[in-house]
Amino acid sequence: MPDSLFDLTGKTALVSGASRGIGEAIARLLAGFGAHVICTSRKIEGCEAVASTIRGDGGSAEAHAVHVGDPAAIEALFAKLDAAGRTVDVLVNNAAANPYFGPAIDMTLDAYEKTVEVNLRGYFWTTVQAAKRMKGRGGAIVNIASVNAQRAAPGQLVYSMTKAGIVNMTEGFAKELAPMGVRVNAVLPGLTDTKFASALTGNPKILEMMLRMIPLGRVAQPDEIAPAVLFLCTPASSYLTGAALPVDGGYLA
Repeated sequence: MPDSLFDLTGKTALVSGASRGIGEAIARLLAGFGAHVICTSRKIEGCEAVASTIRGDGGSAEAHAVHVGDPAAIEALFAKLDAAGRTVDVLVNNAAANPYFGPAIDMTLDAYEKTVEVNLRGYFWTTVQAAKRMKGRGGAIVNIASVNAQRAAPGQLVYSMTKAGIVNMTEGFAKELAPMGVRVNAVLPGLTDTKFASALTGNPKILEMMLRMIPLGRVAQPDEIAPAVLFLCTPASSYLTGAALPVDGGYLA
């Protein structure tokens, strides 16, 4: 298979939540295949650390502090990129919030709103801003959802609900944006060894229960999720849009 199928040379990729975990792994991999990567997260320090490492490895990257739960912050980022003449060819919506773990009936309204604002509104508004600029040029958008989109997890009702919404959003945008040459797909990671998932991986009883449901019998590493995203960002997936690709060790099988 020609290497050009996975070549991102000359492309600009925006990755939200890129300061650690799956987002960091995605940013590093896209840069390794030639993309200039725009790393964003709420705190500039973490993003700049990742961007600096990418540059140190010979890649190209920049960092911006953006809270994707704030539509004005999203618009400000794209305005800044417009002013700099930087066009986004690839968007990876990865930033997520899951501030509460427990029974849904005990969840506070603040926690509910934070989860929805970041996981749904943030993905939607970032996609809208990127798609407007991809119109006429084409592009690829990848939404990081979760296996929870298909199987709601105990203690994570609202998080699971938003991830299901992301899959539906992916399908809707795929149909709307296809005539513009923009492909939209989703990746559904299974249990992954990140700080974000530490409420699960750090609890021996929960971890033991979950591992029994994963045919491969182990937790994923962030570097094992990133290649699926690379595939969906490149010409290798040129006839694929509206898909939801599980990367879950067989959990959903």
